[in-house]
Amino acid sequence: MKQFLTKTQVDDLTKAAVVDFRRNKVRTVLTSLGIMIGVMSVVMLIALGLGLKNYLKQQFENLGANLILVLPGSGFSGSGGGSFGAGLVGGVSFDERDTNNLARIPNVKYTVPVYFSNTTVEADGEEMFAYIMGVNEEMFSLMNSEILEGEVFGKSEVAARAKVAVLGGRAAENLFDQPEDAVGKTIRFENQRFKVIGVLEKTGDREQDNSVTIPYKTTFGSINPDKTFWSIYLGVEADRDIEEVKAKAEEVLLKRYNEDDFSVTEQSELLSTFNQIFNIVNGVLVAIGSISLLVGGIGIMNIMYASVTERTKEVGIRRAVGATRKDILMQFLTESVLLSVFGGVLGLVLATIIVLIVRFFFPAAINFLAIVITLAISSGIGIFFGVFPARRAAKLPPIEAIRYE
Repeated sequence: MKQFLTKTQVDDLTKAAVVDFRRNKVRTVLTSLGIMIGVMSVVMLIALGLGLKNYLKQQFENLGANLILVLPGSGFSGSGGGSFGAGLVGGVSFDERDTNNLARIPNVKYTVPVYFSNTTVEADGEEMFAYIMGVNEEMFSLMNSEILEGEVFGKSEVAARAKVAVLGGRAAENLFDQPEDAVGKTIRFENQRFKVIGVLEKTGDREQDNSVTIPYKTTFGSINPDKTFWSIYLGVEADRDIEEVKAKAEEVLLKRYNEDDFSVTEQSELLSTFNQIFNIVNGVLVAIGSISLLVGGIGIMNIMYASVTERTKEVGIRRAVGATRKDILMQFLTESVLLSVFGGVLGLVLATIIVLIVRFFFPAAINFLAIVITLAISSGIGIFFGVFPARRAAKLPPIEAIRYE
């Protein structure tokens, strides 16, 4: 089978293109800029999408392996965020009767009623927006919480409606600078004072780290006058018991509520739903980012058309000394592809540097397949948009090209 181009021809075409690029450095950089921005945008969007998936996975793993969430209405709608976020649609508000009924289900190790709200918290002249969590003492074991300073409240504090609080790591920093200084201090919110008895280690979850956790019975009154909960968490003994406990929980709740009033979901189902949502969102974002690649390709075509006009006499001389139309076509096509590859590699390098910096704050990740596909697309754009000006150059009549001024 006859080769389209020999290695020597490819080397010659590449050297000729590089010589032209060096002669017009500013034009070369500006031409590649569109492709560079496009590749950088696509790679960054994919990296941030993967980072978001990694972040969600980490947060669900922090909840413990065998967690079941009893949620109002249709469950998590996708708004809100983190482990506690209020992104729920319709449904009922649960109460202590529901908690007690669910606690009697076999193989349920932890039963945690969860009251959730947000408000401004004050301490030592500092203020911050925080998430108020009303729970029982089992919450800390269920969530695998690690204590940084002090201790967490127990069953006796819950029963006594003690005004004690456990702060998330970031909340303690914002209110007291040093987390260890928080223990023993007083915080104020909703016209009430609470003594800080413990500080939790940071988890990386915005809501957990900015939370103020108090006994759920302490919320009964001005904070939670209806004595209701937005959710109930169930911790199950073993993986094999999850489906059975879910079925029992639904059976228990159906005695009081309609089927559409609540949902019983395990964390793996929520994570799967999140992944499906973010796959779609990520696809849309990548499509938007790809517009930059298209714009960059059009830029290459325009510049190459200008280059053909500028080098008309050069093309005529080359044709006069024996260059064929194919030679001229391949010359300009090579330049287009190299410009695209140059822009693509530069965009990839910049995107990688940005991702490495972002990783200190967010688990963004580079996908190797995405890199290969993006570079292939950028090269393809160079070929596609380079064909038109290259064909125009190849079709120039030699005599007219030489006479061109």
